[in-house]
Amino acid sequence: MPERSFFSSPARMAKSSGEARIFHHSFPATPIAVRDALRAALARFVRVMSEEEAGTLELILAEILNNVVEHSYGEAEEGSITLSIVRDAQGLSCSVSDDGIALPMACLNTGEPESLTRPDPAALPEGGFGWFLIRDLATELGYRREGERNLLAFRLPLAPLEDRKAG
Repeated sequence: MPERSFFSSPARMAKSSGEARIFHHSFPATPIAVRDALRAALARFVRVMSEEEAGTLELILAEILNNVVEHSYGEAEEGSITLSIVRDAQGLSCSVSDDGIALPMACLNTGEPESLTRPDPAALPEGGFGWFLIRDLATELGYRREGERNLLAFRLPLAPLEDRKAG
């Protein structure tokens, strides 16, 4: 079955941004493979991001990918994750997919504005603060279950590429 993409075609992105960078990596759902994937993703974009932007990307991806390993597959011996990131003129479009159990919709519940105040980490169950951080730092966060596959996508706004070239 052909893989569907959350992103515009690379040719269209290169034309609109002047410099598209694409990262696509499939790896086993293990803590060591997550660490290696994070390192590879950051290395791919280090020249088109500030240090702060790279830290934000690393935090979001670490939370998502480690949640997949810990909760989507749990004690299962097998599992895989696919991470795709595209740098365009507005920032990074990221997608994570896996074939583990479905993501509880409460993780993505954005609620009313007053419910989005920063929670007290001590009052949250283990892992509860991570989803708050993801929702706080990423935009256009979306999830759907397609067959037996989880598809999570988000955008991380970055300073325009043109500003980086001028600076």
